[in-house]
Amino acid sequence: MSWGASLLVYVALLGIMISIGVPMALAMGLTGIVGLTLLHGTTLWPSLGDVVWNSTNSFTLVAVPLFVLMGEVLLKSGAAERFYSGLSVLMGRVPGGLAQSNILGSALFSAISGSSTATTLTIGTVAIPQMRKRGYNDHLTFGTLTGGGALGNLIPPSIFLLIYASVVQASAVELFVATIVPGLIAVVMFMVYVAIKARANPGWVPPRGEPATPRDIGRALIDCVPISVLILSIIGGMYGGIMTPTEAAGFGCLLAFVIAGLYRRLNVAAIRSACVNSISITCVLSLIIINGQILGLAVTHAGIGVGVSRALVEMGLSPFVFFTFLFVLYLILGAMLEGVSMMLLTVPVLYPTLKAMGFDDIWFGVFLVIQAELAQLSPPIGLNLIAVQSVARDAKLGLIMKATLPYAIMLSALCFLLYLLPELALWLPDQMRGR
Repeated sequence: MSWGASLLVYVALLGIMISIGVPMALAMGLTGIVGLTLLHGTTLWPSLGDVVWNSTNSFTLVAVPLFVLMGEVLLKSGAAERFYSGLSVLMGRVPGGLAQSNILGSALFSAISGSSTATTLTIGTVAIPQMRKRGYNDHLTFGTLTGGGALGNLIPPSIFLLIYASVVQASAVELFVATIVPGLIAVVMFMVYVAIKARANPGWVPPRGEPATPRDIGRALIDCVPISVLILSIIGGMYGGIMTPTEAAGFGCLLAFVIAGLYRRLNVAAIRSACVNSISITCVLSLIIINGQILGLAVTHAGIGVGVSRALVEMGLSPFVFFTFLFVLYLILGAMLEGVSMMLLTVPVLYPTLKAMGFDDIWFGVFLVIQAELAQLSPPIGLNLIAVQSVARDAKLGLIMKATLPYAIMLSALCFLLYLLPELALWLPDQMRGR
């Protein structure tokens, strides 16, 4: 059977699975197994065990549960709340006030959670009641939470990039470092937008209060210092070559427990809850990875990746046209799939073409993580939208979507900026390699 016919078979099988309500993770695995059986009989069944083992037998992926546990411990201990409260005091005189705290707080909390949805829920739980109490407009509040939450995987360390690194055998440290500049650009764009919006709509924010006293500022700094030290230790340790991502995750976990101990908020019940949540998230991610790799095996044996690559190269598409095709493709897929599933579904098919057309795998990882963040903002699946609505139960999804649109546009612009200036993602990794 030709690769084109095989592609149609797999697309049809996956469509049927999803339409009858099979969860995406299982749908990918079942599609791969059924497709392999239809096209090759049972001859490839013995290799499925190797796929299951090899897809999770990765030193890099050990960092995933450790980073998740680190974020859970800081959340359960109240460290995240104190960090946000301190940041709110320090940002009090900046145009936008607490709205700016949402953006900056999300960016910094992303460095300890590695997850967009977790960032949105954590900051949203603290911010929404406070901002409503002080008279902030919901449009401004919801937009900063969904948009700021979208920094969750763009600011290192990123669980998404750990999985991508494992799939394409790229350096996780280089991927983390590559997201630093694009992540900072996104933060600046979001904060400038909030400042402009606050000045253009004075009724959306409360009047500025009295400046914080030196004592208040001192307390705020004390609240911000522990997590700031943790973030700098993790990123600095990896960038300086002192620690691998897995070692950094373990060290971050240790620091998280130390911080929680200093705050005296972490009891046995909180530790148990943090561990259970970490195990649950890790198991779900492992299930997605395993089934995605099974589908990848099926796609590889059908020759779909190589066939698509040859077809696109023979079409003579310019790099910009191919990039635009990728952007639109992921924009559409992002409305139907969450980020990790989208990545595992498409990388086996598109990766040969990317290499043939000269795209760098580190650059593509950064582009892909931005597209995954756009998926977090895209209805109907957009998890950040749902996260905000789950916290602000009286909020209409339409209002949240409208508030989120400018941030989706800015992330889209960042994708094209990344194409025009790939050095934004590649300069720091090149410096690490000594180029």
